[in-house]
Amino acid sequence: MARKTIDDLLAEARSRLERLEPEEALEAQRSGALIVDTRSHHERQREGIIPGSLHIPRSVLEWRLDPDADPAYRNPNIHGLDDWIVLVCAHGYSTSLAAATLQDLGFTRATDMTGGFTAWKARGLSVGAARPIDEATTPGMGDPDP
Repeated sequence: MARKTIDDLLAEARSRLERLEPEEALEAQRSGALIVDTRSHHERQREGIIPGSLHIPRSVLEWRLDPDADPAYRNPNIHGLDDWIVLVCAHGYSTSLAAATLQDLGFTRATDMTGGFTAWKARGLSVGAARPIDEATTPGMGDPDP
């Protein structure tokens, strides 16, 4: 099999997605989409969060969403493969790859936001403060941010 570069993988993933601009992601959220923030706790503490977003770190994303994963590790805010999921990272690169993976898992309405949280903030959309880090909580198992 021929080697693919990260640019190849990114182009392949994005060819399958209907990516949203920040304002479109906000409208999607208002229409029932769940914005899932895959950034680290520390980045969220430093930069802020999208109000109403659900924090699931990239490192555990598939395990928290897959309905066939161990129930002890699935996020209870994910209801099934029909959920409309909009992923957000810092700049909109890792979430393109992650959204394509979620589509492979059966989430046909999974996509990401162009420009990530940086674009959201630059467009002047609402930003909230992240909750304090609770080291006792399993990453990616919480509720959406207020």
